[in-house]
Amino acid sequence: MKEQTEVGKLKEGRYVIIDDEVCVIKSITKSKPGKHGSAKARIDAIGLFDGQKRSIVQPVSAKIYVPIVERKTAQVLSIAGNVVQLMNMDDYSTFELTVPDEDIAKIKEGQEVPYLTGLGKMRLDVR
Repeated sequence: MKEQTEVGKLKEGRYVIIDDEVCVIKSITKSKPGKHGSAKARIDAIGLFDGQKRSIVQPVSAKIYVPIVERKTAQVLSIAGNVVQLMNMDDYSTFELTVPDEDIAKIKEGQEVPYLTGLGKMRLDVR
């Protein structure tokens, strides 16, 4: 799910959609309006699910899509290699996620872990 907002209302640490990917805004630089143009904003962001760096330049008054990112909790049912089977604690639905090698050591079976969902994608939020 997503909603529309103006570029000028965005803040650092919030989410934005760039190239159909959910991104976390790392910096926003706004320029002053010129003689024949409007003020521009340069947004530097990092993909929430793929970790790629992206940036866009748009007028401050332009509309842009902002994703609705939800933080939920799930219980770890089983771990098989890099694939973790989880059960959502709200509706008890089960699903599987592929987890990077450095995060596998941080989770155990039976443990409750937070995860993020946005635009139909999911990611464990293990710190």
